[in-house]
Amino acid sequence: GSLLLAVHFYSLPRASPLIPSTALGVLLLILSSLLAYAGIRRSVRDASLFLSLCLTISVFWCGYGVVFILGGQGVLNDTGDFRNALVPGLVTFTLALLIIAVVGFLCREVILAMIASAVSLASAHEVATHYSTAFGSSAVACNYMIVCLVGGYFGLGRILYFLTKEKIALPGTDLATKRTHEPIQSTSGSVNHFAVTGLILNMLSASVFGCKLLGVTGKLFIGQVPWLWAAGIYQIGICILSYRAMDVLMATFFGFTSILKFAEGYCLLYLIWQPEEPSFPVPFLVVFSILFVVLALFLTLKSPVDGLYLLFYVAYCIALACRPKGFFEGGPQGMDVAIFVASALMTLIHLYNVKASAKIPTGKAAVKALLARSSFLKLREGADLHAPYLGYSKYADAEVLGYACSVLASFAITLTGNPQAPLATVVIPWVVVAGGILKLLGGSVAFARGKTLESSAFILYAVMWIIWGLARYGGLYGTTRSFHAAVGIIAFMLFNGFIVFCTLFLNIAWFFYSLTFLLIAISFLLDAIHALPAGYDIAATLIFGLVSFYCFLSALFNSVFEGSCLPMGRPIVQLSGVGGGMTKCLHLPARKASSVKRIADILKNGGTCGIPTDTVYVLVAACNRPDAVEKAHQSKRQAQDRPMSLWISSLKQLEPAKHLFSPILWDFMEAAWPSPISLVVPRGEWVDFLGMKDSAKYVGTPQSVAIRIPDCSVTTHLIDLVGPIVVTSANPTGEADTTHHNQVYAKLGNKVDAVLCDGPSPENIASTVVDCTKIDSGNIGFFRVGLIPKSQVKLILILFLLP
Repeated sequence: GSLLLAVHFYSLPRASPLIPSTALGVLLLILSSLLAYAGIRRSVRDASLFLSLCLTISVFWCGYGVVFILGGQGVLNDTGDFRNALVPGLVTFTLALLIIAVVGFLCREVILAMIASAVSLASAHEVATHYSTAFGSSAVACNYMIVCLVGGYFGLGRILYFLTKEKIALPGTDLATKRTHEPIQSTSGSVNHFAVTGLILNMLSASVFGCKLLGVTGKLFIGQVPWLWAAGIYQIGICILSYRAMDVLMATFFGFTSILKFAEGYCLLYLIWQPEEPSFPVPFLVVFSILFVVLALFLTLKSPVDGLYLLFYVAYCIALACRPKGFFEGGPQGMDVAIFVASALMTLIHLYNVKASAKIPTGKAAVKALLARSSFLKLREGADLHAPYLGYSKYADAEVLGYACSVLASFAITLTGNPQAPLATVVIPWVVVAGGILKLLGGSVAFARGKTLESSAFILYAVMWIIWGLARYGGLYGTTRSFHAAVGIIAFMLFNGFIVFCTLFLNIAWFFYSLTFLLIAISFLLDAIHALPAGYDIAATLIFGLVSFYCFLSALFNSVFEGSCLPMGRPIVQLSGVGGGMTKCLHLPARKASSVKRIADILKNGGTCGIPTDTVYVLVAACNRPDAVEKAHQSKRQAQDRPMSLWISSLKQLEPAKHLFSPILWDFMEAAWPSPISLVVPRGEWVDFLGMKDSAKYVGTPQSVAIRIPDCSVTTHLIDLVGPIVVTSANPTGEADTTHHNQVYAKLGNKVDAVLCDGPSPENIASTVVDCTKIDSGNIGFFRVGLIPKSQVKLILILFLLP
């Protein structure tokens, strides 16, 4: 990328540039996407300066490339247009990359710091060339050539590192070594390495309007839209990545700021088809400032400095509400200058605290100590802070953002647009972006966390907001209403009716949330058939907005504090199963050794758990805990003709009782296990060696017991920790086998203490049950033919046991 720009600036004194502007812009867009991919992929393994540098330059070249494309297509024709379009972005990235370079040098990331400083100097020189002819473009090209040389060295070092299998590493290119010097961070979501890029994006959008106020640029026009919308698109990406970093509050904040960036770009684009500047929905901006205040208060509990930073956006929204022309007036632009400076300082603090061993104090410890003395408010902490509703999720909960988007979208449409000029308002970005795009994001995250109903509702409402915003306020169906539009709205209402019915089994807050959205759908329907009463719109949106605001506050409280200060309520209709009570069993990922240890502790303390095996999921209890075995027997309504079985991890656990087994049976067990084969063996004194005591009456029959060693490392490791376990299928007697961890809780309700989650079962068929009670005579039978066919079992008997 730098080589392309170096060639471009060296050829500028010529009559025509060597690389056409459009081609250069397209190439920069391609390279920006590759840089973003590199930074995100690297962040999975190493949260270093490399991540911030890649994402920052990616944003830079994305906006830069689009401006070049606009110039190549003749959009920037007037004198000074190219300068007015480029300078706000160049100013931002000059400072942002300088901050990255300073931190890089301080933390001895010399190679990355040199690249950042060279691009920063190139941007500074380019700004100078736009205002003074004394500065030639050769200085810009020289800086980009430095990037080419240093980047080439870095690339060569990484290639050698991989080709030599980590034996040769050029100085400054061994990222794995750098990683070991970084402080080890907890996985509780306390550190968000993507926040730095989000703060730089805030600088970028503020720069566009701040430069206009300070006289650096002469006007606001379409040429600056690429910077604003590039910042908005990347900000949504940072929002998603912040959820991956388990940082709910900052992710919500970045979602909010992305709305502002899209609205700012829309306002500049709007001037193309309408001569007058757009009007602003004042109720929306007041509500937006309230949401920022609430978010700032909760963020202060995590970091007072971050909470104070959000107050700049509170002031920004108030300034927009006080000025009818919004972004085009001096008050909001003055706040943009303040946001630019504050964002630069916050970028330095966050980046330095991520990299350096000595931290810049942000007041986090003081607030935490203060709340520790409070008996009313207690912060939620620990491993279960971001535990998903069902199963395993890589994302924190996004419901806070989903509810906030409902509040914003509903209050935005309280401003009545001009039917003759429906685009004379900025309702569309508020409704379509906030109510639609970000709510789709929230629905996707909810689905990843196992919240299927909430996800379905968010996605349905997002589609409704997008269609409604574009059709009604975009003037797509004009003054002539369509019968087909009414039919489509009725279809949405039927879908929502199903969601309302389902929320009866979820909680009271969700029931009212989905029910009041029905008022919004009715408003759209009445408008489509020309029967909308005066004031109904405002009443419906106010009701839905207030209910959404309560849900927003409740979700915030529940994600930050223990206990429920603002409860979502109990289900209106109680069911056993998912959502059927206020208690939820633990869902622990099987991929973590700590999860297996927690399951073992629960079993030792008399609990029952659902676990994965080499076949289907099963319900287990420790065989030396008769109370737990009885609980498992009763929880699944175990039938007398389907007794519970016994599992061990190795024959060593039966070694003390080996003399009680016939030699042929012992040899057959050695040959058959570990495998999905359960052997029904004669009951005898060997049962007492396993410590079953009173629980023995629930296992097997008076004559025989089914026993197995599973061919599953997780299960056998668990048995090693607990001892022999009693096993039964994880479903009520008579129902189909359970083949996913979600089904365990769905079928057995809250009767299970914990579930070890491993996704879909490797097989959908249970084990084969072999009758070995008469094996001494050379005969075996089959109670159930499962995963292993009869022929394979008989082959084991023939090959290993019988001469």
